[in-house]
Amino acid sequence: MTTVKFTAMKDGDWDDYQFLTAHEIDYAAKTGDRLLDALVQLDEGLSGYKITRLGHSLQAATRAWRDGADTDWIACALLHDIGDIYAPYNHDEYAASILKPFVREQCTWVVEKHGDFQRLYYAHHLGGNRHARDRFAGHAYFDDCDQFCERWDQSSFDPDYETLPIEFFRPFVLEVFARKAYDPAVIRAGERVSLIDPQTAKTRTGASA
Repeated sequence: MTTVKFTAMKDGDWDDYQFLTAHEIDYAAKTGDRLLDALVQLDEGLSGYKITRLGHSLQAATRAWRDGADTDWIACALLHDIGDIYAPYNHDEYAASILKPFVREQCTWVVEKHGDFQRLYYAHHLGGNRHARDRFAGHAYFDDCDQFCERWDQSSFDPDYETLPIEFFRPFVLEVFARKAYDPAVIRAGERVSLIDPQTAKTRTGASA
């Protein structure tokens, strides 16, 4: 069997859908690799900054790693702007939807809302509302998003910062997307994990010196 037998889904049988499921499982297993390939395309995206969009993503992830962040945070820092390629007006929601089945709820929320939180740094220069984040005041993950933007996002446009290469982050991405989708043990709804682990950060800073 090389293709299904049907031309309309309602006509498919057990064999058809078992065949497709096997293909889908195999395809899904390569999601991490495809995302890493797509990330490189950010270099063809929006220009005008001192570094490329890929450089920004790598720098954000490098800062996260050096802060002692865990795998979920590092993957999210790397991929938080992946939506810039195809969804420039809702890139945050786009990235969050990709990450949602495979990372903590906390991290998904931060990625999804980071666009509003980033407005604090620039919206007033464009006649916009720099306090768009205030509508989320009191949310359990508000401070996490604030910290994500302050430490890793808005600060990661420095051409002189020593940034780790994309291959360094491949194992983190592959680990995340090898997880079972929507596993409650992964999503950990309502739980918070600090972005910063001083002890791990100290170890990593020494290792990258």
